[in-house]
Amino acid sequence: MKPYREALALPGLRTLLLVAVLARVPLTATGVTLTFYVVQDLGRGYGAAGLVGAAITVGAAIGGPLLGRLVDRRGLRPVLVLTGVAEAVFWSTAPMLPYPLLLPAAFLAGSLALPIFSVIRQSIAAMVPAERRRPAYALDSMSVELSFMIGPALATAAVTAISARTTLYLVGAGIVAAGVGLFLLNPPIRDAVEPTGPRRKVPRREWLTPRMLAVLAVSTAATLVLGGADVAVIAVLRDNGDVGFTGAVLAMWAVASLVGGFAYGAVTRSWSPLALMAALSLCTIPVGLGGASWWLLCLALIPAGLLCAPTLAATSDAVSRLAPADARGEAMGLHASAITVGIAVGAPLAGAVIDASAPAWGFAVTGVIGGLVALAVIPVQLRRRRTVAAAEPAPEPELTPAA
Repeated sequence: MKPYREALALPGLRTLLLVAVLARVPLTATGVTLTFYVVQDLGRGYGAAGLVGAAITVGAAIGGPLLGRLVDRRGLRPVLVLTGVAEAVFWSTAPMLPYPLLLPAAFLAGSLALPIFSVIRQSIAAMVPAERRRPAYALDSMSVELSFMIGPALATAAVTAISARTTLYLVGAGIVAAGVGLFLLNPPIRDAVEPTGPRRKVPRREWLTPRMLAVLAVSTAATLVLGGADVAVIAVLRDNGDVGFTGAVLAMWAVASLVGGFAYGAVTRSWSPLALMAALSLCTIPVGLGGASWWLLCLALIPAGLLCAPTLAATSDAVSRLAPADARGEAMGLHASAITVGIAVGAPLAGAVIDASAPAWGFAVTGVIGGLVALAVIPVQLRRRRTVAAAEPAPEPELTPAA
């Protein structure tokens, strides 16, 4: 517990993590709410609902780095005002838009989405010294898990008790309130010891190096595996007639991730994001073998679940160390886009594989792809070790385990 006590003793970190959980809950509810709205209120199919979700995802992947660069140049509050107004306009008008207009509106809303995930991680890098960031990012990853456990459940309950249209307004109000809370908190985006004044324009070639690209590739591969496994879990349970246990299985998976995240932040040894992602991929490949019953599937998911939060925490930590302070917002925006792209690709990829074969192959194929990405990234680290002197001060985070 000592690493956590030391991290939480830092001024402002407790408040930031609490705001992070509350602010992310409405954001995690958007996908479920829009799906219910398109299917129930607009009378469209799930494919049409998926297109709306894809429009938001593509918009967020494009807009994330641009908003991060704007944070670097103009500061946090102007970006929060811009995105808060955009969120308010979208969620107040979305329940009245016909489907043909909802698609482009969703894309614009995604490109100007409140950058809570990337801002929180950027603020952690500014608040926490490099040697204490591992437990801080572990806490952040666990807070993300909690948000995803709470948000979709609350949205489903609200849709069932009230209506999908009204729930859209509630979700929008929650997102705007999150933006207001973050505006009032105004967490730092640069370390107190970093130079103040006008931001230096940092050329991307200075920090968007092969190592940074490798970390982004690892981030994408990790969420591709997780997104594919999420779809495969539902497919396996439906195939066995155990749909009623979906909530229990996903809850077990989330609890395993929380346990893994806690352990990752508590240990003294740092684990590389590449090693964690490779282990996550390998543990995901055989999960389908436990598809005979829901409780076997729960047990099969535990090893992979234990690696979810640690992998994402490790990638956040690596990006914070590799990016200079004046470009950290854009780097965190790219990291958020990499995570978003992985989920967006993993879910339909697993679905296509399942449709063409069997549910168990959804785990296997996405896990194999994650393993292939790990193999492709290893040469970057090996090349780095051959060219950098061993006596270099303040070494950058390793992507592969030390020999």
